Amino acid sequence: MAYDEHLADRIRSVFKEKKTVCREMKMMGGLCFMLDDKMCVGIVKNELMCRIGPEKYEEALQKEGCKEMNFTGRSMKGYVFLEPDAVDMEDDLAYWIQLCIDFNPFAKASKKRKKKKSD
Repeated sequence: MAYDEHLADRIRSVFKEKKTVCREMKMMGGLCFMLDDKMCVGIVKNELMCRIGPEKYEEALQKEGCKEMNFTGRSMKGYVFLEPDAVDMEDDLAYWIQLCIDFNPFAKASKKRKKKKSD
């Protein structure tokens, strides 16, 4: 199992409860939930990745179980990882997902890759 399927089901339930439509994509060895074609939340192994934006970043890092997202040796400001205990309770999971939903309108979408023409 590349990512926590139970956590994925819980995330789906939160989005459904909030009447928010998202699209799922497998990436980075995990699962990403896209909102308005922008990365919103994701799962890498058993941790929740949240795109909360730079304004909430420092405050979020003070919360128990929250740590900087670091894939390449440098932290990605505006993105955090949450350990499983930090989102064990449904209210906690809903809180973090709401932060991501709130930031989403301000997030920049990734540039679309051009498809290669086959000759």
